[in-house]
Amino acid sequence: MKKLKLFATLIAASATMMICGCASHDAVVTVNGDSITKAQYEKAFDAVAGNSMFAQMGIDLKKDQNSFLHLMIKERVISELIVKKLLDQEISKRHIKVSKEDMDKQLKVIIDKVGSKEKFNELLKQNGVTSAQFKKDLSDEVKIQKLVDTLSVVSVSDKDAMDFYKKNADKFKNPDKVRASHILVSANQEELKAKIAATEEGKKMTEAQLNEEVQKQMNEQKAKAQKLLAEVKKDPKSFAKIAKENSDDTQSAQQGGDLGFFGKEEMVEPFSKAAFSMKPNTISEVIQTPYGYHIILVTDRQKAGTEPFDKVKGDIKEYLTNQEKVKVLQQFVDTLKNNAKIEYNDPSFDPKVLQNSLKEQAKNNPAFMGPKSAKE
Repeated sequence: MKKLKLFATLIAASATMMICGCASHDAVVTVNGDSITKAQYEKAFDAVAGNSMFAQMGIDLKKDQNSFLHLMIKERVISELIVKKLLDQEISKRHIKVSKEDMDKQLKVIIDKVGSKEKFNELLKQNGVTSAQFKKDLSDEVKIQKLVDTLSVVSVSDKDAMDFYKKNADKFKNPDKVRASHILVSANQEELKAKIAATEEGKKMTEAQLNEEVQKQMNEQKAKAQKLLAEVKKDPKSFAKIAKENSDDTQSAQQGGDLGFFGKEEMVEPFSKAAFSMKPNTISEVIQTPYGYHIILVTDRQKAGTEPFDKVKGDIKEYLTNQEKVKVLQQFVDTLKNNAKIEYNDPSFDPKVLQNSLKEQAKNNPAFMGPKSAKE
């Protein structure tokens, strides 16, 4: 089954934004008398801009504050901050609290979905999220979930789940899959070259000398992989132990090199081609990919097919339940906005002003305008 994306809350992106409820002369917006300060806005903007695809492309979104992209993110951020403020006020008004038991329960659900505590911690590390920040975000999310539960009782029947299953049959089809473990000896020519060139000795090398040193180190890594392969072939039952102690893929190494089931398109071609040509309980020769040298152990195979309804019913009901909760929350947020006293102390943060600016930018820059209709 293709994994269904679960929508925990409408404003998951804004859960990382911390806002105080005190009045301030530095407020750019006040919501029912509570301030959103410029410092809080800038912190939230930096968080969104820093994680955007534009940042990954090397585009500085803060460089030109009148640019289309800057204004677009500014509107998004200030809108999210206002929604977060309104929900915080409502949570406080209803005296909604989060207990240690609530946190432990929710954390267990997340860890179970990820697979293990080790994988969970690795994900936090990969995304640059501290444990303290995650707990703060999780607490905010649990509060919002509790708020939604006070607004409406959402119920999804088996019939609802079956209807979804029938209408979305493609989501539950699996391609041919292989389950494999591997031992990785890292070796990437470009990375090695950059690393060597950055050293004092490397800076003195000619291009030919640099390439020679790279090839030397590549050969050393390959020799290391060949040595590990000999150990594995001598005692195949030791594969997991050798992977834990030697694999440079630290995440899978903790599971004895196990990568779980995967389809052909999920791995780089040399790795995938080798794994799908092997029978269960067989070990490959040393396989080279852009990541380095791999030793592969295929442990199981799974033919293409469709996940049975009984197996996925729970996931479907969870997905549909969360979808309904998002609708409930959206309607409630709209009501809060309509009844709130929102004052834009700095007019440049007013969504109406931002929308007008965006329209002007779009007129002046055809690249940001949608496709023309056939009538034009």
